[in-house]
Amino acid sequence: MNIMIELPIPDRNRLNASIGWIMLGNAKEALAELNRISVEFRQIPEVLDLEWEIYALEKDWMKALDVARVQIQKNPENVNGWIHQAYALRRVDGGGLEKARESLSRVVKLFPEEPIIPYNLACYAAQLGLYDEALDWFRCACERGDANELKKMGLADPDLKPIIEKIRNL
Repeated sequence: MNIMIELPIPDRNRLNASIGWIMLGNAKEALAELNRISVEFRQIPEVLDLEWEIYALEKDWMKALDVARVQIQKNPENVNGWIHQAYALRRVDGGGLEKARESLSRVVKLFPEEPIIPYNLACYAAQLGLYDEALDWFRCACERGDANELKKMGLADPDLKPIIEKIRNL
């Protein structure tokens, strides 16, 4: 479903303006535009994704985590909320790699075709010193997605530096 068609003109324009501000790197103005969207449309997936992105850009991980949890509550079958939750959990005070890893580990089977979940699990495992597990998760991501693209991402990802030689040899 394409929400851009469903949003009434003023709200569609506000969403587009918010996206434009994000592209310009101005989270404050992006949030101001997003907050002008009608209340009844504030919790649709596209608006919540953008709100999460704004808080991530601002590195306000607690607010980002709150938005991710709303995403999960409103639309648990949408993978974005789960990925956003883990990403924020890694960075929020009182969170960390292990909490992020646990969060995604619980839902990896719910999204059997999604490569980003095992990719992120590979990152978390590598950073925790669980190198064999990290490589297994990386292989899983490659089986689920475009192996060449994921390998390029992995080779450039500082989180995967501990297993970079093994990724090169895949």
